[in-house]
Amino acid sequence: MLKMDEIQKRILSEVAGLHDVPEGAYNIRANGESAGRASTANIEIIPREDGQGLTVKIKPGTKKESVHIPVVMTESGLKEVVYNDFYIGEDSDVVIVAGCGIDNCGNQDSQHDGIHRFFVGRGARVKYVEKHYGSGDGRGKRILNPVTEVYIEDDGHAEMEMVQIKGVDDTNRITKAELKAGASLIVRERLMTHDDQNALSTYVVNLNGPGSNADVVSRSVARDKSYQKFDAVITGNAPCSGHTECDAIIMDEGRILAVPGLEANDVDAALVHEAAIGKIAGDQIIKLMTLGLTEEEAEEQIINGFLK
Repeated sequence: MLKMDEIQKRILSEVAGLHDVPEGAYNIRANGESAGRASTANIEIIPREDGQGLTVKIKPGTKKESVHIPVVMTESGLKEVVYNDFYIGEDSDVVIVAGCGIDNCGNQDSQHDGIHRFFVGRGARVKYVEKHYGSGDGRGKRILNPVTEVYIEDDGHAEMEMVQIKGVDDTNRITKAELKAGASLIVRERLMTHDDQNALSTYVVNLNGPGSNADVVSRSVARDKSYQKFDAVITGNAPCSGHTECDAIIMDEGRILAVPGLEANDVDAALVHEAAIGKIAGDQIIKLMTLGLTEEEAEEQIINGFLK
């Protein structure tokens, strides 16, 4: 597939579900360089002159098309910052699949910082899927620091699926959103840390227009000696509705800090937050063990179901 070795192809499958050249528009980045790129009649991918990112322009009215922009890294010690801007035209309805996978078998840290900005036009709809994955038996860290900014015009809609399940040693995930009248945002974060990993998730959502609404939900599992922090603030600056929720399972010597925040600057801003952290209930494990599973298998079944 394109200009990639077998390890890179495996990582690409993990973060983007790709086993062949995708249909539609795509840009695949491998070890700091393009491994393949294609535009369509309605979606134009323009590389930055410095090679450190893309501008993606989606024509108004574009329906049922997709953009794939995954990143794979297999060189130990490689560190990069990539800037991608997406302009989603009015009344369009598209899917954007990103994600980054790092396989580090060396002794130096490998790091990818992706800064993505989405400009969602009036009445447009976009689903954004971002998956992060790490592998490799080296002592160097696998570090991923995504920054996502979303600007949604009147009656626009953005749905974001943010997933990190395995192998990322350190991550600082920052998401910011600005919503105008009638705009909506749905965020579903799924996160698992293990060993000595650290994961910080920050969400700052401003509901600026009447009728705007946001629903930000995180589900996470902290295992071994890992640490997580979930920090989400929704600000209502108009008649609007917002909800933020953190639901987490803590295991072993893991640590989790949940900091939900709400700010209402309008009498008709309806904002709600929820947070729950706890261990796996013993009766759940016992029930599965009566069906023939070991304790370890029972835990895995519960975690997999929780993170779906």
